[in-house]
Amino acid sequence: MAHNHAHKHAHHHHDHTDIDWAEMAEHLQTQAELYTPLHEHALAWLGGKQTEPGLIVDAGSGPGVVSCMLADAFPGARVVAVDGSGPLLDMARARAERLGVADRFDTLTGDLPDIMADLDYPADLIWASQSLHHLGDQQAAIKAYAERLTVGGTLALVEGGLPTRFLPRDIGIGRPGLQSRIDAVQEDWFTEMRADLPGSVAVPEDWRALLSGAGLRPSGTRTFLLDLPAPATDRARSVAAATFSRFREVLGDHLDATDLATLDRLVDPDDKASVHHRGDLFVLSARTVHTGVRTG
Repeated sequence: MAHNHAHKHAHHHHDHTDIDWAEMAEHLQTQAELYTPLHEHALAWLGGKQTEPGLIVDAGSGPGVVSCMLADAFPGARVVAVDGSGPLLDMARARAERLGVADRFDTLTGDLPDIMADLDYPADLIWASQSLHHLGDQQAAIKAYAERLTVGGTLALVEGGLPTRFLPRDIGIGRPGLQSRIDAVQEDWFTEMRADLPGSVAVPEDWRALLSGAGLRPSGTRTFLLDLPAPATDRARSVAAATFSRFREVLGDHLDATDLATLDRLVDPDDKASVHHRGDLFVLSARTVHTGVRTG
């Protein structure tokens, strides 16, 4: 399992499932905007694999950055952004208005996967990016998604990939290898987060097998790269600062004093060694899309 999860999670240590998504709205939006090149390539790949969809559902859409990209990539489609957070969907609707796609853009508020039953029509494409792992029974959720697809429709799961890198191994402060140590702590944290979810079922993360288990025919897996070399843009610096701040907040109990001190320096805007000023800050990330088609 290799994920960059603390980008999304502002949790209290006693309750891994207590997430205030609305509080994280600006960070979620800025991060998704930063990932635009990666999503453009992923959607172009998807578009080459199927006929033009009529209805697309973004399951776990957050503030709607990718929902609007789906509307742009598939100009003949109606897009429904689905999320449990009303404030995030407010942002999604405002974004659709701003980008001129509001006439074929809808939102649906409720808990996944059950809220999918409220869709008026089956979907030709369901996009579920880094949202499935927040649902306790992932196999049951994929089955619920599969049931809301048209025959010939595609479910695209974005899960897995590699942890995001922002800095070289030796950054001149603290002990070299900080991000690798954060990765190790995050793996344990993620396992606990999953175990604490309501109705949690432990399953191997064999996404092709899970798609098959839901009656879908696996139709492709591809990993897409976000490669933003140094020197970093302001948006990249903002995302790096928010990410390291969240690492500090969520994983701090499990890091030693040296690494905590390094994190404190990395997020301090007044420190010349921080991500706000460093000349060596970059963004390198890989996300994997797994597709399955409903055949009957």
